[in-house]
Amino acid sequence: MKSTHNALLERFRQVFPKAAIQIEDESHLHAGHAGASGGAGHFRVRVIDARFNGLQRIARHRLVYDAVSDWMPVRVHALNIVAMTLEEARALVDRPGESA
Repeated sequence: MKSTHNALLERFRQVFPKAAIQIEDESHLHAGHAGASGGAGHFRVRVIDARFNGLQRIARHRLVYDAVSDWMPVRVHALNIVAMTLEEARALVDRPGESA
């Protein structure tokens, strides 16, 4: 079986084919946490996609969660989501002191 990190990346690429996607496994930061005891991971996911244009934060997060909802909580315990439009991502590049 593929690592959860690689499988997540593949799944997000299927759902957001034109997006810039970054995934970081933060499971090691949650050692001892009840959700980590079963082997499910904690991941930080950054998705930059035009599909988020006009959507509020909660709607963006729902789209990201929906992509892997069938894996929760067995393979994925938690997602830390950053979902941005292309314009928002460009603005961060123009203002390097800020981060998402």
